[in-house]
Amino acid sequence: MKSPQSTYPLRLPRSVKAEVERRAKADGISLSQFVATAVSEKHATMNTAAFFAERRERADFTGFDYLMRRKGGEAPRAKDEIR
Repeated sequence: MKSPQSTYPLRLPRSVKAEVERRAKADGISLSQFVATAVSEKHATMNTAAFFAERRERADFTGFDYLMRRKGGEAPRAKDEIR
């Protein structure tokens, strides 16, 4: 059975590595865990951007403008609030 993890030799400038080591130590995690988390966060950010870009392409801005300008609807009810 293959391990769910793999290795990758990573070259970092010394200053970057020192800062990452300092932050990882402050968080109580290993350098490898810090880097893996950072890569995962970047991946998630890119996926989120792609998700919204795809939806922007199919957006109906004319319909949106109509909905935002229409009259009617209900006034906020008692105790309605933004949290």
